[in-house]
Amino acid sequence: MNDKHLTYADSGVDIEKEEETIKALTKGMTYKREGLGAPLTGIGHYAGLIDFGEYALALATDGVGSKVLIANEMQRWNTVGIDCIAMNVNDLLAIGAEPLSFVDYLALEKHDEDFAAQIGEGLRRGAEISRMSIVGGETATLPDIVKGFDLAGTCLGMVKKDKIITGEKVQLGDAIVGIPSDGVHSNGYTLARKIVDESSYSYQDEFPYDASTTVGDELLIPTRIYMEVLDVIKECEVHGLAHITGSGLLKLKRVTDLGFDFTDPIEPTPIFKFLQEEGNVDDLEMYRTFNMGMGFVIILPLDQAEKAASMTGGKIVGRIVEKSIKTGELVIVE
Repeated sequence: MNDKHLTYADSGVDIEKEEETIKALTKGMTYKREGLGAPLTGIGHYAGLIDFGEYALALATDGVGSKVLIANEMQRWNTVGIDCIAMNVNDLLAIGAEPLSFVDYLALEKHDEDFAAQIGEGLRRGAEISRMSIVGGETATLPDIVKGFDLAGTCLGMVKKDKIITGEKVQLGDAIVGIPSDGVHSNGYTLARKIVDESSYSYQDEFPYDASTTVGDELLIPTRIYMEVLDVIKECEVHGLAHITGSGLLKLKRVTDLGFDFTDPIEPTPIFKFLQEEGNVDDLEMYRTFNMGMGFVIILPLDQAEKAASMTGGKIVGRIVEKSIKTGELVIVE
């Protein structure tokens, strides 16, 4: 165990500075198209929406991040394509949109056919789960810039304008349904890698909570794709949706200014216990960095919550309150 309390900022990712950078980047983006293709949302939600007649087209872009470095350590790349698609598709689902198509961007230091085939295997599987087509992409060989590889992509989806879910309908007393994640997903890996690097473990070592797997394999579990959320939207009155990614429960601020009281949170899986113990990370930092076992949130009236939980394999984890975000006695945001 590390004697120092490790933080995401210690590992090189400062969430507050990242928000300042995003503001600086986007403040000059003032031009807006009119008519067909006009923006329907501002920058900052999970996905961008544009006018397309009866429908809105939804766009999201994201990458795998430093999880690819663990894939390199393990010499196994057949799941990171799933992560790439999942991080995009889940952001579309968080606004109520159905994914339609995807394009990927693979930047390489050098070419290797076995590596490329494994990347393609993951992308294919992610597209199948998401029920969408990969319609193109770009491969760039950049030995002077990229050491190893980087994988990212962009997803296109659609939603009827009267079915867009941005959180404006969230109200006091609404139930919160949490859906379990599959491991760490694809966020917080700069901190996760620092924890492993400073621990007595290697990625090839047996995972202490499960002798049948390794630390590296546990960290490479691909991101869950929450397609069942679309079925919930069809059958229930959904008021808000959230994909819990980098910055953990802080992501809920995107949905509503109201508060979240997690009275019965999902139990974090052993990988989070491992990271917290080995990195001596405090509870607040864990919930502000990782999904902590809950990868997606649905907000809806209490009388429909059990149905939504049953449809997704989730459970009712709390309710909407006037202010703050807290889980048990731990206050994430005042």
